[in-house]
Amino acid sequence: MYQFQKQGRRKPIQQNNIKGTIEKFIIRKKIIAVILVTLFFVMAAVTLFNWRRGILLSSNELTSFEGINNLFFDEFFIVLILIDVVLLLISFFYTDKFHKIIRNSGFVVSTILIRMSFGVTGLIGTILIVVAVLFGLAIIMIHHKYEETTLPNDVYS
Repeated sequence: MYQFQKQGRRKPIQQNNIKGTIEKFIIRKKIIAVILVTLFFVMAAVTLFNWRRGILLSSNELTSFEGINNLFFDEFFIVLILIDVVLLLISFFYTDKFHKIIRNSGFVVSTILIRMSFGVTGLIGTILIVVAVLFGLAIIMIHHKYEETTLPNDVYS
């Protein structure tokens, strides 16, 4: 988490000619975020309701908590992956820079790896999560290194 925070702090200063385009993209991302938050709250409420109803209907049996993560997180990550892909496609309208597209694609791959980790048990699941985080971190670091070597020094704050 420290490395993600550290890499996220370095932001290039925007030039005026692309600032308006970036602001439009940010507005679209905020709209998607508001829709996502609402959708996730609805999904969580429906999942909780169905889970509680299932427990009440089978009151004479002991409830198993073995697959409790699968109740919500399967659907959560499917939606998250779909939104990541939509954001990746929207980003094609705002940039044609290879390193930006690769960075965004890397985040989609990280999300898919995390989703895959819920489908397996034991050490493989943990390994998939660690690989997803390390892959995302590597993508950020490569992206920043590429920008440092291709952009002038006065562009970074």
